[in-house]
Amino acid sequence: MTIDRSLVLFNYDWDASAYAVLKNRYPHDTAGFDLFSFPSNVHLAWFDMERFTERMARRAMRRGYRAVVSNHEQFGALAAALLAERMSWPGTPVKAVLACQHKLHARQVLDRVCPEANLAFAPLEARYGDPIPDGLTYPLFIKPVKAAFSVLARSVANRDELQAHTRFGAWELWVIRHLVEPFERIASKRMSGVPSAHCMMIEEPMHGRQYNLDGYVREGALHEVGFVDSIMYPGTQSFMRFDYPSRLPPLARIQALDVARRFLAEVGFSHGMFNMEFFYDAASGRLTVIEFNPRLASQFSDLYRRVDGVDLHEMTFALAHGRDPASLPRAAATAGAAASFVYRTFDQRVAPAMPGRAARARLHAQFPDALLYTYPKQEDQTARDFKWLGSHRYGIMHLGGRGPEDLHRSCERASALLGWTPPYADYHNQLGAAISAPGNLVAIAEET
Repeated sequence: MTIDRSLVLFNYDWDASAYAVLKNRYPHDTAGFDLFSFPSNVHLAWFDMERFTERMARRAMRRGYRAVVSNHEQFGALAAALLAERMSWPGTPVKAVLACQHKLHARQVLDRVCPEANLAFAPLEARYGDPIPDGLTYPLFIKPVKAAFSVLARSVANRDELQAHTRFGAWELWVIRHLVEPFERIASKRMSGVPSAHCMMIEEPMHGRQYNLDGYVREGALHEVGFVDSIMYPGTQSFMRFDYPSRLPPLARIQALDVARRFLAEVGFSHGMFNMEFFYDAASGRLTVIEFNPRLASQFSDLYRRVDGVDLHEMTFALAHGRDPASLPRAAATAGAAASFVYRTFDQRVAPAMPGRAARARLHAQFPDALLYTYPKQEDQTARDFKWLGSHRYGIMHLGGRGPEDLHRSCERASALLGWTPPYADYHNQLGAAISAPGNLVAIAEET
């Protein structure tokens, strides 16, 4: 079957690898810049969402595109929705993308339709660097209202910690403003009665373990793809790995799907891929939503492909062309369990060495299906990671195994080949202490 040409926006990292494999079956071009590399990220200085959309619309008419996809949280998901609307293509409604990405508004929607899955929240009544108001109850969780990467979100134990966390230098403020402003301009025109996205919000700490629901909506009907477990480094809010299949109990899955249906229907999410991050406390049976992402969680796509033989990136093309993803063929599964292992250091004095050509060759000789991403950074970039994240992520590796135990052993062997400490801890022995949601947060440091 012939597929019309598509446009992929902000196509980097996981997406670039996955869409490259599909190039012959789904011909496409790309547009958009890379927030993580110089000089591409210089475009941030003058990026305007509406001008970008109009330029893409003219390009689409010249080159005959018939669909647009993007899994990029910061700019791509909204830009794709705007372009699909402009060209009358299948796409996620703009108002739904805005409602999901404006974290304070999303909490307000949850309060109306799923109060049992919400938590106490409020805007922080202080601009960056201003004195923190009195009367707040600690500990609390602080995060930006509009964000896309796991930074600037953390638990604070007292007023002094909160004050220090909201103080930024001139360069940091410039970066934050330019990351948020493209969204703010669209939101101010399309959303009424919502506060500016140029602020932060506070939430009560959450309890339980963290999970993800991945799915899509087509013709208004929600379809489950699966659940992924988010495992933290013990005692931190930093992701250590993502496991598939999930260990989430069946009743909790039903509960998560019900919450997702109610929220997405309320915000008018009638078409497209989505990812819902949430906590589930087995002791109380309570599910608490962290946030809704109005796009595919790209990092998980490879895990589903290994275990279930489904290609979530191909699903995005199917939806963009108005086809039913359920009609796509499945490949043969290659693993009974898969994980995305996240390598971090929590000591700023330690700079793990990046594997050289020989180490990579040894890895791929023993683990031909391993996917390895490395993130070498300069000293000033690492310092920013520690300030905004509390750690430095220096690598991610995907592996499959016959089951969890085989996957564990493979991770240890593969990590040794790279000279890295394996990011693995016994799932059942992790502490169940109160943990705040990492969220999707503003910065150009780390995508999750």
